[in-house]
Amino acid sequence: MRQNPERRTALTDAAITVLAREGARGLTYRAVDVEADVPPGTTSNYFRNRDQLLGEVGVRVHERLSAPADVMANPQAESPSHDRVGVLLGELMGRLTAHREPYLALLELRLEATRRPDLSAALTKTIREGIDMSVDWHVAAGMPGGRAEVLLMYLALTGLTVERLTLPEVLADVADEDVIRIIVDRVLPS
Repeated sequence: MRQNPERRTALTDAAITVLAREGARGLTYRAVDVEADVPPGTTSNYFRNRDQLLGEVGVRVHERLSAPADVMANPQAESPSHDRVGVLLGELMGRLTAHREPYLALLELRLEATRRPDLSAALTKTIREGIDMSVDWHVAAGMPGGRAEVLLMYLALTGLTVERLTLPEVLADVADEDVIRIIVDRVLPS
């Protein structure tokens, strides 16, 4: 297996694009090679099988969807408050809707995980770690609420994101900021 980390990341990013555009059935080594504009066979030199490629795509999707490093590095950079939580959720929603491919690829991975036990295990681990990291950050920042509240906000924002990215007309008359305000108001103590 090849070890060039930059090439591996480029191939994984190309796989995210293919997965978001074509779905799991369209994710082939050849499609990734074409998307990444690399010689035929390059992807197969980096990923021993499709399961390995799918697993690494799952990790890369979460890297791309994560909050900026400066926000994560210093949870107490701004005063904790009910309003700050709303701002952070709004920023997250903005990232998800502005950069659709990683989240659409994640939806495809979730469906594929229902048929692939190894992918299910890997994706479950990655998503659980992400939720735990969010809870830890939330608590370290001194934000109102705890694990249960972060979990409820995660679930609510996940539903909103699925609607926005897959069937945007379902909630065409509702603004994201209004939904986020309702989520924060209902979930977090004032």
